[in-house]
Order: sequence, then C-alpha cells, then structure tokens
Amino acid sequence: MSGQSTTRTVPGSGGSGTARSGRTGQVLSNVAVALGLVLFLGGFAWGAVVYVPYTVPTTSMAPTIDAGERVLAERVDGGEVRRGDVVVFRDATWSNAPMVKRVVAVGGDTVSCCEDGKLTVNGKEIDEPYLPDDPMARSAVFPEVTVPKGRLFLLGDERSGSVDSTAHLTDAASGTVARDAVQARVDAVVWPMDGMLAKPAGFQALGPLSTPGPLPSVLAVVVGGAVLVLAGAAYGPLAKRAAASRARRATGSTGGR
Repeated sequence: MSGQSTTRTVPGSGGSGTARSGRTGQVLSNVAVALGLVLFLGGFAWGAVVYVPYTVPTTSMAPTIDAGERVLAERVDGGEVRRGDVVVFRDATWSNAPMVKRVVAVGGDTVSCCEDGKLTVNGKEIDEPYLPDDPMARSAVFPEVTVPKGRLFLLGDERSGSVDSTAHLTDAASGTVARDAVQARVDAVVWPMDGMLAKPAGFQALGPLSTPGPLPSVLAVVVGGAVLVLAGAAYGPLAKRAAASRARRATGSTGGR
C-alpha cells in the first residue's frame, strides 16, 4: 500500500508544478508577442514619420552615393542644415525633380576652388576624403563666391560631372539655393546596405556639424520587436515538445517501477 501511495503522489505533484509553469510561460509568451508587435510596428511608424526614401538617379554624388542607390533622408527644416550635409532639395531653376548634393558653404561664407587641389571655405582648405580618387573627378575650378544670407552653396562629390552650384554661377543668386528649398538630410545608403554616411569632419573647424538622425535607434526598435515576436511565437511549439519529452520520461520511470 505504501508503494502504491508513493507512485500516485509523485507524478501528481510533478504534473501540478508543470501545469503552473506552463501557464506562466504562456502568459510571458503572449506578453512578449504583444510587446514585440508594438515595438515592431511602432519602429516602422517612427521611421516613416522621420525619414523619407529617395533613389539617386545620377553619379553626381559618387562614390558616396552611386546612381540607382536608395537612401534614407531625415525630414529637416532648412534652418537645421550645416556645412558638409548631404541634402535633398528642389529648386525650380535647377530641376523639376528633387536633387541630392552636398552643402559646402552657408550664408555669409566665401567659397572657391581650388588651391592645392582643395576646396576653400572662409580661407580654410577643406579635407574631403569622400571625394573620388581620380583627380579629374575631383576638379571643379570656380572663382570665389560669397553666399548670401539664407542660402546654400552645393556641390556633388563627383565634381567634374555634377550639375551643381558651379553650373549656375551666372544665375542671379550666383548658383546658391534657398535654405527652405531643402526637404531632407541624407543619413544613410540603405540599398545596397552601405550604412550611415561618413561624418564630414573637414568642415568641423568652421562650426558645429549636424547630428545624425535616429536611424540606428529606429532599426534597434524594429529588430528588437521582431526578436520578441519570434521568441514569443516559438514558445508554444517548444513548450509542447518539452512537455511531451517529460511525459515520455515519466512514463518510462513509472513502467520501470
């Protein structure tokens, strides 16, 4: 009788603990899936509000951005633009379509090219490691221009083949573009996945640089949400497999007795 009582009590006790553990696990699984969905969808919504995608149609920004590559640009006010930024803008005198160029001078600056093969802004030669290695592609000789207040002077990184401010020097605004023509600031090349643009450190001596947008945080939220959803969804099948394995072991143990 004693042996029979022991045999009934042990499996019953283990079954109750397993059931409680299973219910707790299922609750945590549901919470993980719900939280993951919130983060995943919220991350995409955040990105859609902050960023806008563009496809660059020409090689004027090579090698930073090649023709056909897809970029993500942070929506910014023109007043936030600083030297070295790669921006998306629209100017009716240039083109009817959005264009992507690099801001090399802002209102009040003087800019010219090229002494010692380098762009000069406010008398300082600018180091631009993002330019092509080919010296012919880096050349865009032009006389000194004083940028009017509230306007920007823009160049492509592929200087010899870019239709930029140097192609509009005879315009009334000396090739400059109004700040409010800027629609967004490029943060990263996402197709192919080249990542965040390099910091234009050569302009740092002239003033503060722009702070990159929240793209890394947006991606972290989206990826974190996806991981939680997958982990939560995987709990059910894994828990069933574990329960079946425990049942088989319990059955084998009871049979041995």
